[in-house]
Amino acid sequence: MTSPAADFQAADRSLTALLDTVPPAGWTRPSPCEGWTAADVVGHVIETQRDFLATHGVDLGEAPDLAADPAAAWRAHAERVAGAVSDDAVLARGFDGFFGPTTVGATFERFYVWDMVVHRWDVARAVGADAALTDEELDRVEAGADGFGPALHMDGICRPALDVPADADRATRVLARLGRAA
Repeated sequence: MTSPAADFQAADRSLTALLDTVPPAGWTRPSPCEGWTAADVVGHVIETQRDFLATHGVDLGEAPDLAADPAAAWRAHAERVAGAVSDDAVLARGFDGFFGPTTVGATFERFYVWDMVVHRWDVARAVGADAALTDEELDRVEAGADGFGPALHMDGICRPALDVPADADRATRVLARLGRAA
């Protein structure tokens, strides 16, 4: 049995470990997300999580200073989010989401944790590191892609899927569904 808090912590450990290895010059390198640097990707993950939680009554305080140190900004943000997603009252808040009635917890787990895994790969690719996606993470990415259906390729989500050879490894196939060339 998983929970939004446990899934967030697992995704956070891997993301934080990667971000802590990025050299200062790495933050300005282009990512696979068109027009975004590695730092922009981190800023996007922070901003979207903050916006989602704020929309549902969670005050995470002042936004961390991404420009000063993206890895430190992520750690400060993640600490606050961990507290929020550990609160059962926050997780149980219901709302009408894009796919129908849901809760903050279900949406956070389904999309925002998924987003952390995918964007970890983007940052790793930008800085020449190995994202080392596990089979469990690839399962999460595939399940997310399946669950989003055609919405996966809406403007601002993922680029159109890429063709890959039939004998491509699993990570290459999964990332290609998201418009990413592994």
